[in-house]
Amino acid sequence: MKKVFNNLSSFIARIRNNIAFYPTLLAAVGFNFAFFMIYLEERGISEYLLENVPVLVVDNGNTALTILSACITGLISMMVFSFSMVMVLLNQASSNYSPRLLPGLISDKNHQVILGIYLFTILFCIFTLFSIQPTGDKYQIPGFSVLLGILFTVVCICAFIYFIHNISHNIQINNILERIFHLAEDRLIYLIEKESEAKPDFPDSSDWFEYHTNKTGYFQNILTRNLLDICEKNENQLEILPVKGIFVLKGIPVFKSKKELDEDSVKEILSSFNFTRGELVTQNYALAFKQITEIIVKAMSPGINDPGTAMNGIDYLTELFALRMQKRDDSSISRDGKLYIKISTVNFEELMYNVLASIRVYCKHDVTLVQKLSIMFLYLKSQKASDSYYYEVIDKEATTLLEDARDAIENKNDLKKIESLARKLSLNTKQFLVK
Repeated sequence: MKKVFNNLSSFIARIRNNIAFYPTLLAAVGFNFAFFMIYLEERGISEYLLENVPVLVVDNGNTALTILSACITGLISMMVFSFSMVMVLLNQASSNYSPRLLPGLISDKNHQVILGIYLFTILFCIFTLFSIQPTGDKYQIPGFSVLLGILFTVVCICAFIYFIHNISHNIQINNILERIFHLAEDRLIYLIEKESEAKPDFPDSSDWFEYHTNKTGYFQNILTRNLLDICEKNENQLEILPVKGIFVLKGIPVFKSKKELDEDSVKEILSSFNFTRGELVTQNYALAFKQITEIIVKAMSPGINDPGTAMNGIDYLTELFALRMQKRDDSSISRDGKLYIKISTVNFEELMYNVLASIRVYCKHDVTLVQKLSIMFLYLKSQKASDSYYYEVIDKEATTLLEDARDAIENKNDLKKIESLARKLSLNTKQFLVK
């Protein structure tokens, strides 16, 4: 029963990230609500309201038909316009910033809910329209339902105004960077808190049994509850080999087991692995570093040349790196004080290298960005780290950056600035001296 609940929770979490989830849900609600109102109309709700509050009821069939037809036509036009504009803005974001940002922008719940409100109202108005008999008795006209259709249309107009405001706000690069940062920040804080509950020591797994999967895709996440239940039941321990966000190929080992497993046990464990064709920051904080890095690189490319955006991106990277320094390179999951699962994570050295290697190519010739990155290194060296080797990584990357800048920059005044930065970072300044 617990396994079924965990699988159901995972399935719901996956479909909620689908762009069609909220529109489909609200469209179904609108469809059913229309028939519920037809049922109430048959019970005389409009007749009752006409006698007591006549201002709330439309009692002319031709008027009701005209109103609902106009509402349906206007709403369809407004919906087409709204989401044509979304496609244009998404194309702009892909061209100017990074195509990797699209999944995050598309999965914006506000836009999905607005589309669902449009569909709810359109379906409600259509099925209410079918129930109108313009030549029949006035009490057969669903006057109250028509009034609701008008009110829902007004709500759609308000939603359209909000949509215009929201899409113009979300497409701004500062807001995109802030959104990525907060998603990664929340994920890192969650992992750091979980880390404090687990013991850091995990047994050596070099001689454990390896198992692979026949699926391919990006390793998104695992159902930890399922795996903990399996490990606890069999008194076993597991090590998850791929790093979250990596593309897993067929035949590549994905986990190790302390005990040898039969085929059914392997299938049960593999069913807890979630492979997708896309990546989300909410499940993989390293993707935030990748996205912000791509924005910085794109901003400093010759075709765009936008140092301001690059500097904003470096500010957010600085905060994320400072938070990442509080997290250990190894992660494990325990229950009741006993370690059961070890999870492979991208280590600090690899993460910082991958970020700085891309940035150096486009920023090493710009002394202002080199200075900004040096300030980042200075700040990180002043932060508390969960492992002392993190400071060695920072010094290594700072030295590499300043060496590249030393070779790319020819102006003597700029070179003196680089030499000064090396001193501030307490690096060996001999290789940075101006000749």
